[in-house]
Amino acid sequence: MPRLFHQPPKYRLHKSTKQAVVSFFGETLYIGPYGSRRSHQRYQELLKEWEKRRHQERPVAKLEDFDDACKTDPEKIVASITTATLREKVTTGIPVTINELVLVYRRHTRQYYRKNGVITREAGAIDDVLRVVRRHHGTCFAQDFGPVALDELREKMIDEMDWARTYLNKQVNRLRGMFKWAASKELIDGSVSQALRELSGLKKGRTRARETAPVVPVADEVLDETLKFLPDVVADMVRIQRFTSARPGEVCSMSPSEIDCSGDVWVYRPSEHKTEHFEKDRVIAIGPRAIKILKPYMDRQDGEFCFSPAEAERRRREAATKRRRTRASTGNRPGTNRVASPKRKAGDRYVTASYRRAIHRVCKKQDIEQWSPNRIRHTASTEIRKLFGIDAARAVDGHGSTSTTEIYAELDLNKAIEVMRQVG
Repeated sequence: MPRLFHQPPKYRLHKSTKQAVVSFFGETLYIGPYGSRRSHQRYQELLKEWEKRRHQERPVAKLEDFDDACKTDPEKIVASITTATLREKVTTGIPVTINELVLVYRRHTRQYYRKNGVITREAGAIDDVLRVVRRHHGTCFAQDFGPVALDELREKMIDEMDWARTYLNKQVNRLRGMFKWAASKELIDGSVSQALRELSGLKKGRTRARETAPVVPVADEVLDETLKFLPDVVADMVRIQRFTSARPGEVCSMSPSEIDCSGDVWVYRPSEHKTEHFEKDRVIAIGPRAIKILKPYMDRQDGEFCFSPAEAERRRREAATKRRRTRASTGNRPGTNRVASPKRKAGDRYVTASYRRAIHRVCKKQDIEQWSPNRIRHTASTEIRKLFGIDAARAVDGHGSTSTTEIYAELDLNKAIEVMRQVG
């Protein structure tokens, strides 16, 4: 970015030293304690000096000076560090530092963890743990990073990041993934990655890391109470998710072009789903009750989504107009009091975050127990398992094994009580 000589230098705080600092024609000047009278007097003197010098002709840089600047340009140095150059460095006997490894691995993650051209949350979670390892071991050699160093770093994560135990275990596994990737690229010896696996995960009740409450089903009574106050579009999304046991993201991305309506039970094959990168197909059956709710949303153009925030906003305005008591000839006419260029406009589809916020907003306003859309899937899975067994719940949820279904389908306590009543 070009340096703007027409703007006066700013009076800034240097946080680590609590000094006032000014960038003055390429030099960093400390002018005294931040906020002190002496520093402000010195700053005014520098402004006068800057006003004189800014109009003077600056010498033209020579080509040799430009070449030297390129050699010390941080951006050019960073661009020169690649997996290939690091591999060449290793072959000469010079080990790779963790800072260098983080640099090339982060480029890899931001290219690998993409869905439909957008960087996923997984890349952001990896960035979080990479910042921690850089802060404490950035200048260390990656080859020397072992289980003891990883264990000590994990303790520091507990103190500094306040991550929950289960999430902390996931972050440690993500860090292990970097060293596994480095071994596959021949940047470190494979024994380093293998040794890091020897460190076992944190166990419940045997660590200082905090625990989080498990995700449990949301009661149908709470759902029914919330549905009374939700916008019509969001309420229909909740009902369809409850009847189909779909994931929140699968409901948000529902499109008529992906739904087969030929049978009495419709079949929805989402192009976007959680396990698509594993080359697994996701098939969601839509029964009669869900079909009745979904039919009004099937009149869409190709590529459009069933549930749209823009449509929800339009319905809200129409309902407000119907409730209007002021005559149309007086007061604000519909559409006249809108912002010409709003900062945020209603989009053409919901995402999991906006879907969740719409529910949380109503729960908070109406003083209802707050719940998230992912809990609806737990509720539906538990009911299906209770009525038809765990294999049926696995088939509906699209899980590869019943062990995954166990997470979503809660055990039926009443059935256990009845068994113990007879045999216990």
